[in-house]
Amino acid sequence: MPLVPANGVLHGDKGYDSDRIRRTVEARGSLPNIPPRKTRKWKNCFSPYLYKGRNVIERMFGRLKEFRRIATRYDRNAGNFMSSLCLAATVCYWL
Repeated sequence: MPLVPANGVLHGDKGYDSDRIRRTVEARGSLPNIPPRKTRKWKNCFSPYLYKGRNVIERMFGRLKEFRRIATRYDRNAGNFMSSLCLAATVCYWL
């Protein structure tokens, strides 16, 4: 289950469109913003404007996975992995 961001809206793709996941997200006190599947008879509320922010996150993970050390997670220690992740993010977005 993905973590809920600070604003209380969980963005997910169509793969997370199930009643069980929606109930779990709502029980944790946040709102699910998940596009409905084509086969769903009852369409839930969905905001395409808020969903566009999810694309930014997906692109960030794509850029970070270009670094082999991050994608394969060579570091066994969580502190070392976090430091290499911060270094990769700095190189990726500063240069």
